[in-house]
Amino acid sequence: MKMERKCGMNREMMRKTGSMQQMAYVRKVTFEEGAAAGLRAYEVKAGELAFTVAADKCLDIVEMSYKGINLNFLSKPGLMNGQRFDSSGFEAQKSIMGGMFFTCGTSNVGRPDLTPDAPLPMHGYLRSTPAQHVCADAFWDGDVYHIVISGEMRQAALFGENIVLRRTISAELGSSEVKIHDEFVNEGFGEEPFMLLYHCNMGYPFLDETCELVLPVKQVTGREAFAEQHVDRWNWMDEPKPNEPEYVFLHDMAEDESGTTMAMVVNHGRKLALCLEFNRKNLPYFMEWKSMASGDYALGLEPSNSSVYGKPYHISQDKVHYLQPFEKEVNQIRFTVLEGEEAIRNCRERIIKIKGEPE
Repeated sequence: MKMERKCGMNREMMRKTGSMQQMAYVRKVTFEEGAAAGLRAYEVKAGELAFTVAADKCLDIVEMSYKGINLNFLSKPGLMNGQRFDSSGFEAQKSIMGGMFFTCGTSNVGRPDLTPDAPLPMHGYLRSTPAQHVCADAFWDGDVYHIVISGEMRQAALFGENIVLRRTISAELGSSEVKIHDEFVNEGFGEEPFMLLYHCNMGYPFLDETCELVLPVKQVTGREAFAEQHVDRWNWMDEPKPNEPEYVFLHDMAEDESGTTMAMVVNHGRKLALCLEFNRKNLPYFMEWKSMASGDYALGLEPSNSSVYGKPYHISQDKVHYLQPFEKEVNQIRFTVLEGEEAIRNCRERIIKIKGEPE
């Protein structure tokens, strides 16, 4: 839907600048070397907030920084292009970049499905699907300078599914928020399994041993026995250790009257935080991926409509979520960078209120 633009702009700002690109822009780029050669992307600057959207990777945000401080985890393979279909079990670990978030689904999330006649990779195919009909714009609307990127991804097969994701990513100059608006539509004529997980990944230097995870959580359990042994440290990061195993924690989250819930990662040393906000109506599951291993130091926050156990588990439990023919589901994800004790305290109070505890 085209935004109706109002006549106006911040004249005081314009008095002090030549091009608005001094302050904000969206630029289409193509990487030229290494594993990322050919990768189409859009670099965004919105004042103190900067991020990169990969057009060849589902319009996922692969990099994000605030005042020059990197916020996201990037795995050892680094930025990559290609690798459209990973079909050999855990082969996806060679092509998953991490990034600020990547989109998992729609055929599978979590563990790979190793069924011989129809294998599915860890976290599905959607994350490596190129976008089409991509539009990028930067413009004044009244006194607000907007940056908007939109596009469409299609997961489809002959005699198979035909699911379309239409995504819009938006930011504003002077704001520390990034908003993701997703519309999933089953454009096929039969019901289709629909598994979805947003894999949001924090990394160094934002992520360090001073970081605390704040959630309106009602119950926490470890995915495996060794994770359960460390459940008392689910909300605090540690220093990286060689060969430290990953921990996955399953969180039963509280929500407000509208279904909204939040997660906040606080770097107490920097007095900097990152808040993730979403609605549990379509994303009732929430997992925490805590990797404190040297060289793989990351924290993943994972709102989802499915658990991390993979498609075979959901089939066995009769818990597979389906999209009916031409049915649409809408999700909105919001990232907000918070700086200073007051902003962090206000967010913590919102989370406490959602949880229903006295402040």
